[in-house]
Amino acid sequence: MLRCIDELDIESKRVFIRVDFNVPLAEGKVADATRIRAALPTIRHALKMKGKVILASHLGRPKGKPKKEFSLEPVGLELARLLDTEVILTDDCVGDSARKVIADLYSGRIALLENLRFHPEEEADDEKFARELAAHAEVYVNDAFGAAHRAHASIHAMTRFVERKGVGFLMKREVDALGRLLGEVKRPFVAVVGGAKISDKIGVLGNIMRRVDAMLIGGAMANTILAARGIDVARSLCEPQSLAVAKGLQDEAARAGVRLLVPSDLVVSSSPDDPAFAVVPAAKVPAGTMGLDIGPETVAAFKREIAGAGTVFWNGPMGLFEKPPYDAGTLEVGRAIAESLAFSVVGGGDSVAAVTRMGLEKKFGHVSTGGGASLEMLEGLRLPGIEVLEER
Repeated sequence: MLRCIDELDIESKRVFIRVDFNVPLAEGKVADATRIRAALPTIRHALKMKGKVILASHLGRPKGKPKKEFSLEPVGLELARLLDTEVILTDDCVGDSARKVIADLYSGRIALLENLRFHPEEEADDEKFARELAAHAEVYVNDAFGAAHRAHASIHAMTRFVERKGVGFLMKREVDALGRLLGEVKRPFVAVVGGAKISDKIGVLGNIMRRVDAMLIGGAMANTILAARGIDVARSLCEPQSLAVAKGLQDEAARAGVRLLVPSDLVVSSSPDDPAFAVVPAAKVPAGTMGLDIGPETVAAFKREIAGAGTVFWNGPMGLFEKPPYDAGTLEVGRAIAESLAFSVVGGGDSVAAVTRMGLEKKFGHVSTGGGASLEMLEGLRLPGIEVLEER
């Protein structure tokens, strides 16, 4: 059982909140504040309860060294704007300067620690570094679901040195929603899976295959399944080394009685940069072309499955989503899920980006902030950042 922040005594306490502020930056500013906004309910609750709020996050891959381009300064400015309050950024996440800022912190105020990954000990789950972080805290709260599958010091080792601990509202929602997919669900249960590589998702595909009634596969990973059926996919992105895996997935679906739908038609072009395209049968991709999106016949078939679903899980785009006009299949499928009566969960960067772009976040049962973490949880793996907080 996980204790949520609203079950913890945090009044006038130093509340260390591990957030996921690993956001994209452009020209020194936050380009997409979705992850920051997702953490606001937890932060606001801590402020309302007069906690001394200490926020910690990683940003990018600075490889264990301080680098200006990976500073959390733009994040602190955006957070201050969103909360309309001062956010004090420390020079470092540990050491004398950080300790002084925290010692001087008043109740109801915020300190943001500089990038945790400026220290290689963070990713090494180093005990000494974890103890230094823990010295900042009287209460530990993890609200960084997107990093919960990493056994890093601020997520894993640190929890051993703080007695009072729990999760934030975002983490609680993520665990509850994804856990719901692993329990009894309203049927039919339909999984919509896309993206580039079938090898990246074989674990979750195998685990969820035992739970779903239908699996709809698009994106480049569908090309590998088509190739495993002996279809020439021409220049389409494909994983020849995963043909045996793709065949095994189809065999498993047949044994489990799962309807496995792959594209019957594709949108093809000579290049991702060429806006001129044609719609062809999936079994007849012309030489010299590549499949860049699912075709209208496939969209219609996927929509029929989704319309009758009781539960839908969606992870991964149906085509080259970042390059219009090859985003059409992803957008159509996304709208169909949003308009269905099913309990729906969406996870993965491009899928979430599509939902956000269409302004349909509130039409989904849950929009997950953690791509890798959500997949590992659905694969049936225990996430280090959650396991250490569970009370038995």
